[in-house]
Amino acid sequence: MNQGFTTILYPVRDISQAKKLYNQLLGVQPIMDEPYYVGYKIGNQDIGLVLNGFEQGMTGATTYYNVSDIKQSLKSLREAGAEVEQEAREVGGGKLVAAARDLDGNMLGLIQMP
Repeated sequence: MNQGFTTILYPVRDISQAKKLYNQLLGVQPIMDEPYYVGYKIGNQDIGLVLNGFEQGMTGATTYYNVSDIKQSLKSLREAGAEVEQEAREVGGGKLVAAARDLDGNMLGLIQMP
C-alpha cells in the first residue's frame, strides 16, 4: 500500500552542526544518531540528515514516497519517462530506497519499509 510522502532527507556537510540546528528546529532529540546519519520522527514523518549526501548525488532535500513494491514503482516511473538516478538498495534493517528524476529534473525518492 502506498502511504504518501513520509520521509525527507537533507544532505549535510557537518552532521554535528546540522544536528544542533535540527534539534532546535524540531524540538526533539534524534531517534537514530550515527556518524553518517541522524534521524528524527515527528508523528508519521521521518526526517533524516545524510552526511556527505551531496557527494552521493543529492542536490538538496529529497522527499521519499512510501511504496509497497519499490521495484515495480521504479519500473513504472521509468516507463513514464523518469530517469533513474539510483536503483533500489537496502539502507539498513530491510529498508529499501531508490531515486529518479522527473521530466523537469526534480528528484523523486521511493522508500519501501520492511
